[in-house]
Amino acid sequence: MTRIVLISCVSKKLLYKAKAKDLYISPLFKYNLKYAESLNPDKIFILSAEHGLLDLEKKIEPYNTTLNTMRSNEIKEWARNVISQLKEEINLQRDEFIFLAGEKYRKYLIPHITNYKVPLKGLRIGKQLKYLKEKTSNG
Repeated sequence: MTRIVLISCVSKKLLYKAKAKDLYISPLFKYNLKYAESLNPDKIFILSAEHGLLDLEKKIEPYNTTLNTMRSNEIKEWARNVISQLKEEINLQRDEFIFLAGEKYRKYLIPHITNYKVPLKGLRIGKQLKYLKEKTSNG
């Protein structure tokens, strides 16, 4: 079984083209990535409102697309694209998924995935940061 962590994109980004893992600069994203890496997954992807499924090493330009301003049918279309991208990489029924992503990013993906966890579910951003800091501290 392959373990995959999916992290949602954030609005706070560098102002120039960079690798996806470096482009997003909010504390929440950085802690999500650090936590994801601590889980020793087989793959980590970013759920990007603009690009769909995004490899950490892919160089991209900054963008302003967000699921927060999309209509439900647009988010469903985005999710269909992400599911197609995921199917090229992994097995949606057999592999384990860990979502470090909000409800809007998960809602239309989860029905296609058999084995998943949402460790930050229901936590506000402050509580998410506290949880992630505790889980990634070396102390």
